[in-house]
Parts: sequence; structure tokens; C-alpha cells
Amino acid sequence: MKAVILAGGKGTRLRPLTLSMPKPLVPLAGKPLVRHIIDSLPAEVDEVLLAVNYMKGRLQEYFETAELPVKVRLVEENRPLGTGGALKNLREHIDGTFLAFNGDIVSSLDVSEMLRQHRSRGGIGTIALWRVEDPSAYGVAALDGHRITSFQEKPPPGEELSDLINAGVYVFEPEVLEHIPDGVVSLEKEVFPRILDLGMNGHLFEGHWVDCGTRSSYLEAQNVLLRAAGPEENVFCEGAQVSSGAQLEDCAVLSRAEVAPGAVLRRTIVCPGAKVGAGQKVYDKIYR
Repeated sequence: MKAVILAGGKGTRLRPLTLSMPKPLVPLAGKPLVRHIIDSLPAEVDEVLLAVNYMKGRLQEYFETAELPVKVRLVEENRPLGTGGALKNLREHIDGTFLAFNGDIVSSLDVSEMLRQHRSRGGIGTIALWRVEDPSAYGVAALDGHRITSFQEKPPPGEELSDLINAGVYVFEPEVLEHIPDGVVSLEKEVFPRILDLGMNGHLFEGHWVDCGTRSSYLEAQNVLLRAAGPEENVFCEGAQVSSGAQLEDCAVLSRAEVAPGAVLRRTIVCPGAKVGAGQKVYDKIYR
């Protein structure tokens, strides 16, 4: 079984961190972001197809040396193709029911259970759904039982059909590729509304879900993962030097970074190799 990870974007919302590394390799609670997805895969997945464009060479270097539980094949997009176009670009590698993941999602989703439900209910696809207070910034699904009856992409506030949003994880039958036109295509805007009659299921789950594509959501994802792992502190420092006299709140200090005595950091990501000087104050930044 194949699992697709859509990771072709440049990660512009995480710049300047992503100026020196592709977003799938951004460290998150002790391992690259993409590993959180790979490590969640069911045992029956025998190959991961990673749709890439930005910094493909860095990704190749990582996967050539990383010890992984599954084979990873990088498939390049010569230009960004959108979520639907990226799937279509992989069609020659897909030969049956497959999983697909947006590359910047961290969640507690039980993918094996989602796959089991998809197989028992039938249909062309299943979308993982997450409940939020304000769904207007997301793709919104309306359900009748387990079937999705309508889909809205980022509806105006107050016009949402439900509080259930697309959580960025899918199970698809290969026939879905026949409904994706060539070129730059959005699954959410151009494909989902057209295939609802073919049986699109919703799979609602609980626990945690974070789209960690921005500084604030990255820090939220880190805190969620650290709490789930056990530690109480919400500051994570890996291979970094942080003085005992520094004050950090809701921060991530990445490899080879240094934080000097008296520095005060709030809601900040310190990039690999960056140095925060003595007494320096850094708030609400990705510090390079």
C-alpha cells in the first residue's frame, strides 16, 4: 500500500527558518516534521511517495541516510501543482487504495482505524475531520451520517455548513485520479465538490490536531507533542546551548543555537546556529 505526503511547498509562512531547510525537515519535538507522519503509518504501508519541489537535494540527502520503517520515493514536481495536481503527478506509482497527507499536519489520528472504516463503508474516498470553534479559515464538510454531502473551502464567517474541517489526511481509491484534471489543481476547491456523489466519507477523530505551518502553530504543535510525551516544560532545546540565566516561554531552540545569560525569549523559534546575546529580548519571532 502507498502513502502520499504532499510536501512540495516552500514553507513561506515559516521563513526565515525554511530559507535554509525544506519544511518536511524542520525539527519538531526531536525529529523532522515528516517523520511524525511516517511514524504514524499503518504497517501495511510499504512505500511512501513524497511529492517534492523545494530543496529536493536536501530531502534526498536526509532519506539516503535516515533509518526508516518504510521505503521513501521522492517524486519531483517541476513546478508547484497544488494538492490535486501533485496527486495526479504520482499516478504512475499508485496501484490501489492509498493514503494521502498534507505535509504540515500533526495529529493524534489513528490512521489504521480510519482505513478500516473506509473499507467497511465503501466509496471513492474518506476525509479525516476535526471539530473547531471557527471553521471559516478551513475547508468545511457537512455530514449526513458518515457521508459528506457538501464541502466548502474557506467560507465567509457565519456561512459555514458545520464546525467540521478537513484535517488534511485522506484515504482514496485510485479512481479519484481520473477526476483530477492536468495542471495546477486544488483538491479542496476543484475536485471534492465534483466527487461527492461517488461516496465521500468523513472520519471524525479526537485528541489533537495542529496545522503547523506558521510560527505560532509550530510552537503549539511542539507543546502538544511534548505534553503527550510526558514532560511538563514547553521549551524544547535539541543540541543547543541555553544558559541557566536565560528566560524562555513558549519557545523552540534548535540545534547549534546559543542563548546567553539574561536573554528573554517569548513565543520564539531560534533557528539552527543562531545566537541570542546576553540581555537580549526577542518576542514573537523566528530568530535567525
